[in-house]
Formats: sequence, C-alpha cells, structure tokens
Amino acid sequence: MHVTDIRIRRTYQDSRLKALVSVTVDGDLAVHDIKVIEGPQRLFVAMPSRKDESGTFRDIAHPITPQARRALETAILDAYRQYLDNQSASGGQLVPDHPVLPTANPS
Repeated sequence: MHVTDIRIRRTYQDSRLKALVSVTVDGDLAVHDIKVIEGPQRLFVAMPSRKDESGTFRDIAHPITPQARRALETAILDAYRQYLDNQSASGGQLVPDHPVLPTANPS
C-alpha cells in the first residue's frame, strides 16, 4: 500500500476533531472523511464510519492489517503536522484541500 496523495480538507480549532482528511492509495483509490482526533494522550486517526440502526458506529473503509493501519495513520499524522507547520510559517495563510504529503512516505 502506497499513499500517493493526502489532502487536509478542513481543520478545526476548538474541538477534539482536528481535521478531515482525504487520502489516495496507489493512485487508484480515494478515501474521504478520515478524521484526525485529539485523544487523551495523543492524536489518532479515525476511519470514515456510519451509525447503524443499533447506534453502533461501523467503519465504511479501513485497513485490514495492523501494519497497513499503522502506515496509514503515520502518513496522515505526518501530513497533518506538516500542514500545521506550513500554516505557522506562512502566518496562517494556507487553505484546506491543499495536497500535503509527508516527507517520509511509508510504503
């Protein structure tokens, strides 16, 4: 699995939800509405989900293996941090939906 594009679609300031992200895998598959969430101890990635009839949230799309999940989460969080660094350096002038890829892209 190779992440070929990461787009920070929207960011949030005063919320546990920090960003909505879209990812393209292998140049062939796009996954939208991936969430970057501030947890009690660290940032984490939540895959797009939908609430079923019983009120349980179920992932719409998700990595199958722990290695793929770790690689995807690392790539997304690296891109999110890079986006924040670039935004700070530019005085807050970056616009969401700009492609951001981490400098070290895991395969």
